Amino acid sequence: MSARSPRGLLRRLEAAALAAGVLWMAGVTAGSDTAAAAFQSLRDASSLGVLRWELGDLWTADTLSPAAVLTIGESPLLLSARQEVARLWSDQRGETPAETGTDSDVVVPVEETPLEAPNAPDNGVAARTLVPTDPSGYTVCGRVYISNSTDYALSVSALTEQFDAELTGEGPQILILHTHGSEAYTPPAGTEVVWSGDHRTTDSRYNVVRVGDAMADVFSAAGISVLHDRTLYDYPSYSGAYDRSLSAIQSYLAQYPTIHFILDIHRDAIEDSQGREYKVVSTVEGEGTAAQMTLVVGSDGSGLTHPSWMENLKLASALQEDLLTSYPTLMRPILLRNSRYNQHATTGSLLVEVGAAGNSPEEALLAGQLLAQRMVEVLQSRSK
Repeated sequence: MSARSPRGLLRRLEAAALAAGVLWMAGVTAGSDTAAAAFQSLRDASSLGVLRWELGDLWTADTLSPAAVLTIGESPLLLSARQEVARLWSDQRGETPAETGTDSDVVVPVEETPLEAPNAPDNGVAARTLVPTDPSGYTVCGRVYISNSTDYALSVSALTEQFDAELTGEGPQILILHTHGSEAYTPPAGTEVVWSGDHRTTDSRYNVVRVGDAMADVFSAAGISVLHDRTLYDYPSYSGAYDRSLSAIQSYLAQYPTIHFILDIHRDAIEDSQGREYKVVSTVEGEGTAAQMTLVVGSDGSGLTHPSWMENLKLASALQEDLLTSYPTLMRPILLRNSRYNQHATTGSLLVEVGAAGNSPEEALLAGQLLAQRMVEVLQSRSK
């Protein structure tokens, strides 16, 4: 190869980049009848491109605006249902959503009746207790309701089989982490909190990291070795949080192959049909008011490899059945989704939504403690 070849290759790459830029400018300015209009189109497209890059949304082809993507990105549940959101948005505007190159989600009706919760401590946010009222649209296994957004048909008999993961007694057994660690709760009015975003803070007294601390304490007190990663993988940048937390998970598993259970602790964001925020609570006799929780289980419905997702769902079903036996309104229906949520790393992985943004930190703490206590019982019984 001659010494001039690298420079020739560089010139060809520059020419290709210039041609791509010209084609992009032509596409953006098409339909502009003045130079000023063309310039405005270029400026708008550039600004949106920068925002989409930050959102990790550059190549997604649907009808959602960057502002809409930023909004639904506040909740992993909304983000996982992006295609449904885009479809509803398009229906309202009379548009046809663009193909995304992924399998479409199956929309399953979910009906939860919001019951009044007059005894919930007041932190300035209206309280509701959400309970399913009709088995239609769910897979029902004992006390457990599952909202299934995948194309898979669920077998009740398979759900009741023993789950794969178990305690081994040596080395760290459980890893707790927070892909969206800055997700925060609502303390009483007048509390001084430095917010890093909408219902987000790096102050662990008010975000989901504190819930992880409480859960780790319960596991440790029961003699189960636990690691709690308090890193905020969504700060300062929300985009790419799942990639960063997956890298951490892989490092932990390489260093501690005894880890069998991974709990990714989040919180939800819930509003009524008028856009008013409310919190979800469960009155627990002898304990107080706890935040309601949701177990979220991923699958391979997005096309990403996740062959053992059913093991995580069996674990979620067993844990939820036990929790509802003791606390009938503590758990909302399990959500089975197409996204993986990094749960392909182990057969004992769960994403836990502990309450919502409107819940108080204390309500979230109690919920996390109750879940950890019952999980200890379920896992120890499994290992006997």
